[in-house]
Amino acid sequence: MKISVGLYGTNAHHIALALIQGFNRHYTLFRQTCREAKTRFEKGDWQGVHRAVKERIRFYDDRVDECVERLRTEFDAEHLDDATWQQVKLLYIGLLLNHKQPELAETFFNSVTTKILHRTYFHNDFLFVRPSISTENLEADEAPTYRSYYAEADGLRGAIRQIVRDFHWQRPFADLERDVNYVYHAIRRALKHMPGREVNFQIQVLGSAFYRNKAAYIIGKAINGAVEYPFAIPVLHDNDGKLYLDTILLDGWRIGLLFSLSRAYFMVDMEVPSGYVQFLRAIMPNKPRSEIYIMLGLGKQGKTMFFRDFIYHLHHSQDKFVMAPGIRGLVMLVFTLPSYPYVFKIIKDVFGSSKEMDRATVKRKFMMVKQVDRVGRMADTLEFSNVLFPLARFNDEILDELERLAPSCYEIDGEQLIIKHLYIERRMEPLNIHLDRMDKANDLDGLEHAIKEYGSAIRELAQANIFPGDMLWKNFGVTRYGRVVFYDYDEIEYMTDINFRKIPLAPDFETEMSGEVWYPVARNDVFPEEFATFLLGSPQVRKLFMKHHKDLLTPAFWQKTQENIRAGQVEDFFPYPEELRFIHCRPTVNNEA
Repeated sequence: MKISVGLYGTNAHHIALALIQGFNRHYTLFRQTCREAKTRFEKGDWQGVHRAVKERIRFYDDRVDECVERLRTEFDAEHLDDATWQQVKLLYIGLLLNHKQPELAETFFNSVTTKILHRTYFHNDFLFVRPSISTENLEADEAPTYRSYYAEADGLRGAIRQIVRDFHWQRPFADLERDVNYVYHAIRRALKHMPGREVNFQIQVLGSAFYRNKAAYIIGKAINGAVEYPFAIPVLHDNDGKLYLDTILLDGWRIGLLFSLSRAYFMVDMEVPSGYVQFLRAIMPNKPRSEIYIMLGLGKQGKTMFFRDFIYHLHHSQDKFVMAPGIRGLVMLVFTLPSYPYVFKIIKDVFGSSKEMDRATVKRKFMMVKQVDRVGRMADTLEFSNVLFPLARFNDEILDELERLAPSCYEIDGEQLIIKHLYIERRMEPLNIHLDRMDKANDLDGLEHAIKEYGSAIRELAQANIFPGDMLWKNFGVTRYGRVVFYDYDEIEYMTDINFRKIPLAPDFETEMSGEVWYPVARNDVFPEEFATFLLGSPQVRKLFMKHHKDLLTPAFWQKTQENIRAGQVEDFFPYPEELRFIHCRPTVNNEA
């Protein structure tokens, strides 16, 4: 039964208030855990860091569900008429006029209402299909988005020193003067010579440090005349528990790698997130705003902006979706749009015969990837439901594959193809295709680099408590920077859940040569000696793999890695080259990042 239109004004006002209260509660909790990242860093509570990242993933959905339940209970939201919903949206816009996170609040509104309304309402009258409130020049009340420094009496060294001190870390530096000198000389080397200071010379630094894993990052830029110089400075703990500056990154593309979706999200305390995004975009102009929001922990906003960009691209392109290149998977149906650098993955209804799992298990694996430290070796994914695509943009091959392998996952409504659930991730060149290309070109250096990267990816994932499961070349991709990244998640497990074993000796020669397994094998038993059988068929590939990663074929590596994880040891993963680190300029410290 619909509520009377004559009463919609009062109801709409209270519903709009309930929606903004739901969002404000979410962002208060979000900021609280980001603010506590500073304390976790100061205490060296690395296990607490990982717990906080995992817990923060759930914050948004929990608050959305709370708000949906409130609207259903207090306002019978599923039976409101169109006029009421339109009035709710207009009143909600009014509540955002002086808000510090209006773009996030609009996305929250969409998340709640799409759980209540039928998809026929998914247009601009009832949802925020486009942003209604500008985020340009929003000012924070508590503290400015960035601080400005000037090299005056104490020169550039003095400015660097003050920048570090203004973060007020409650843990002493081992030798801040030494580190300031390292930063100063690294800048001189990078610039070849120090340019003269223009009248507008200043250094702008974002007010909150960026916390991730065992590091805090100071991010800013220097302005001198018409030139801007971006920088990022990682701050770490040494083996005595004191702080030190590990390096300074001065290339925008290197800073961009800090924000790669193959890494864990940052913890950053932001009153005005759009201000941080605007500042970061000035440093990384080629980084989509959607990816910056995601890396700041604001995944839903990133998804909203990604999809707006995608719809815009569809309107300005004409190519058709095609099946993604490479060997077809047993669990996922994967297609792509050649003009757009992403792939779209659907969980099939019919899995390959060797896959003993169900759809719910695959979804859990993908969620697991979002909650762990991806250490630059696992591609992040964006998860969507009930996505509308133009039917005319799909070729017959994809439509046939959908009908044959995933009939429950889609429906056709007029000229629209509706995918009920899918994952989207950046497109990479499959490693098996890359290796073939290197081999045909007789590029031995390229081949060796890829194989070395492949083994390093497996090694680093293991140290981060991730066992890839299916380690075939086709399940890894190569980024545009030549880094090898894992992207097939249906068989991943925590390292601590696996039993790594050595193959027992056969009782006799005949048994060994029979081809039959002569020893019992439990579900989570893994025999690293067997990896060579399905990975190293090519003599050249085998030679290069054995040169760099022979230990991965022994149980000893895996068992020792498990011991370290169970002992609470958090490994070091540096998102920049080892040779850039100041550690090479001074006595050895504990390399923790």
